[in-house]
Amino acid sequence: MSDTKPTALIFGGLNTYSRALAAHLVPLQGEALVSHVRIVDKYSVKPPTTYIGAEFPKILDKPEVDYHQANVTVASTIASMFDPPEGVAGYDYVFDFTGEIRPDRPEKIHIQWTFNVARMIAIEAAKRKVKSYVRLQLPFYETSSKSSATHDEKEDCKPEGSIGTWWHETLRMLAAMEDLNVVVLRIGHAYGPYVNFGIVPTVITVAAVYGYLKKPMKSLWGPGKHGSNTVHTDDVSAAMWACAEWMAPLGRKAADEKAGEQIPFHNDKSKVSEVEGMVSDKDNVTLPLFNLVDDSDSTFASAGSTITEVFGTTFEFFNFFENTVLKMVDVVEDINEHHVGGWTDMIQKSNPPIPNTPLSAYMDAYQLEKHVVAFNNAKIKQVLGHTLRKPKFEHDAIRDVVDKWKEEGSWPILE
Repeated sequence: MSDTKPTALIFGGLNTYSRALAAHLVPLQGEALVSHVRIVDKYSVKPPTTYIGAEFPKILDKPEVDYHQANVTVASTIASMFDPPEGVAGYDYVFDFTGEIRPDRPEKIHIQWTFNVARMIAIEAAKRKVKSYVRLQLPFYETSSKSSATHDEKEDCKPEGSIGTWWHETLRMLAAMEDLNVVVLRIGHAYGPYVNFGIVPTVITVAAVYGYLKKPMKSLWGPGKHGSNTVHTDDVSAAMWACAEWMAPLGRKAADEKAGEQIPFHNDKSKVSEVEGMVSDKDNVTLPLFNLVDDSDSTFASAGSTITEVFGTTFEFFNFFENTVLKMVDVVEDINEHHVGGWTDMIQKSNPPIPNTPLSAYMDAYQLEKHVVAFNNAKIKQVLGHTLRKPKFEHDAIRDVVDKWKEEGSWPILE
């Protein structure tokens, strides 16, 4: 039966969520979902040049797994990654986690590392006639903060800054490739074991500092109804796989009919003539799009409270007077002096000692700004029949994340 299993090719995401997908496809315990998976990223894994967690090296040792360190900004390199090893017919599914994740990078970097890289991978995937090309879309959107309502896939959410603009522009480019069997999974704030990317792991670390200091954790923003929807990496991985399996027998045309959504233009029109592969603002383009968040409908206040409760403290808000006199530029360093000093003290007092940790209590200006993420997950349940593995953002899931960091020696043990 093993030769009937599909093959998979994963690009990027080693510092975000692709490790979780690899563990889903080739688990340490139980049967693999694929006969072969190749993972391609710019990082070295032996020795690692980015944090990869305690589990992933064991995944890499599995016979089904083939890792390649490669420069994915070069088209010929990408093409070579599609050439399977001897004995493998070709790749059935491509999972694309690529894209620049630092908001402070200049626009040309966002174009090169997000738009251009995805375009080269997609062109090759279409050429090789892969059965499914699944693109992960991170939540770089400005959803409404005026109500607690969530946004479905048909609603036009404005991309957030230069990073959001080019992640979104990438979707329009992919949508225009009619011979590409593309599906896009748009997620909320993801968290899970061995994940140190994103706002949730940072808030977990900072909340631990406030618990250690026996002080409340305070937000610069009022409680409001700001959506802060979350999703566990177990669900991200399962949904990426479900998208691939759904697309494979359908093909693009039928998939568009069942789940296609128009991807609106949100860019400077002058860029169309400057950036190769951009789709004109006059063109209406469509691709299958699914939101993925858990069922918690978490808000800024509820997510903050859930996290801080794990560490025996509370999530509070500066009063109006305090908020009016606080300026982001002025407070970033003051706040971080508090966070980082407390975290350093915890690390130094840990027993056993922690020689180094991938975790940081430093919050940059972007993380301290208000980001509203409020998506509706009904469509993926209805169309794909997807069932959430971690439907609620709750204490046990957060404790599990912390416990795994403790086990690998990344989190201070102070008991």
